[in-house]
Amino acid sequence: MASTARRTRPPNMDLARLIEASGASHKALAHRVNQLARTAGTRTDYSHTSVANWCRRGMTPKWPVPKLLAQAIGERLGRPVELAEIGMDEAGTPVAEVGLDFPREPSDAVRVATSFWSAVNRRDFLTGSGFAASAFTTPVTRWLVTPADETAGHSGGRQVGRTDLVELREAADDARRWDSKYGGGSWKATSVTACLEHRAAPLLSGSFSDGVGRQLFSVTAELSRLAGWTAFDRGQHPVAQRHFIQALRLARAGGDVPLGCYVLTTMAMQSLMRGFAGEAVDMAQGAFERAKSRATPRVLAFAKLIEARAHARAGDARAASRALSASESFLGRADDSTTDEPSWIDFYHHARLSADATEIFRDLRNPRAALAWNQQATAMSQGAFTRSVGMRLAIVGTAHLQTRDLDRGLELGNRSVDILAGVRSSRALDYVREFKAALTPWHREPSVRAFLRRAHEDLGITA
Repeated sequence: MASTARRTRPPNMDLARLIEASGASHKALAHRVNQLARTAGTRTDYSHTSVANWCRRGMTPKWPVPKLLAQAIGERLGRPVELAEIGMDEAGTPVAEVGLDFPREPSDAVRVATSFWSAVNRRDFLTGSGFAASAFTTPVTRWLVTPADETAGHSGGRQVGRTDLVELREAADDARRWDSKYGGGSWKATSVTACLEHRAAPLLSGSFSDGVGRQLFSVTAELSRLAGWTAFDRGQHPVAQRHFIQALRLARAGGDVPLGCYVLTTMAMQSLMRGFAGEAVDMAQGAFERAKSRATPRVLAFAKLIEARAHARAGDARAASRALSASESFLGRADDSTTDEPSWIDFYHHARLSADATEIFRDLRNPRAALAWNQQATAMSQGAFTRSVGMRLAIVGTAHLQTRDLDRGLELGNRSVDILAGVRSSRALDYVREFKAALTPWHREPSVRAFLRRAHEDLGITA
């Protein structure tokens, strides 16, 4: 029997009346709830006794069963049924732990992921929750121990085919382009969560061979990573953290160690940007060591880049330089190799390395090295990489301020505001805030005051 929350209440008369109005027997209703749960990737075994307990003893089944119960009754009535109508409106707020699990079994992994996707778009989801670096501990440990499941085939609903995989890959490609141009807050980027719930989740409960299953899990993992990245970019860190955990688990289900390495590296970057530089170093190093015999050079190069950025935030110049040098070496191998690289890593090349090296040495307060690396970074298309261009201008502007060149720094800072005014990205605004902080020695200058007014009016950054 699937578990039910052990909190008894007065009889749920609302539910009893609605079931009577629908004409459904308790046995038929329980059977339909079990069917809907299987379709959603959850195994349940409710009976007429379960339904009787919900009505007579006021017991509430665990999420997402209340939603499925309302759906089953709604099918009988021929109209949508809200949770409040069945006396279970409080069940509509998922528990704070949803999405943080990293199950050992693939079937449980699908259940956890699909339950999270069905809850994440609710307005009250994770209200008041925060990012916790410790929540990554179990997922990271389990992935490092076993980065790939043995099999990926499944017998369930409809047959999953190549066309389904193509559709999901195109959705991921579209999301990457929109995210780069308009930021994680764009409507196209945020539509990834809807794709996961309405397109990917039913496919994961379908029937597929081992080969198709590995591809299905991998592309779904990439979609979950993208959903996490867009949430991260919007500053929704608790949601992003859960998407990344599910992406890592799905990559393991697909046996895709390179993608798992990339997801774990992205998790390290989130930890870094939330102020956990030491944890970020450990995660980036772990991703590299676990995948170094199975991932392509460009994937490994990116892991070393994020390690370098974490060392820089921690103030360790020597370790940062070593990791950066290793990243550059792996990029050289990638350029010389004839091995096909995954499409999701094609953004990382020498121009990107140089741009990130600029940030690394800005963090180390070595503006001469930062500006030298910036000279090596080729110009990026503002139309395709709007957010990145705006962020880079703020970084380089800050480096100029570190050399006491206020005029050049303000010139770049104003250009950054011009560009980022059209981008919805909390992460990009953080770079402008760092630039603003570097202006403190000149806070009485009229040109600085003018910039601060612009930043407030155009970007909402307080002066």
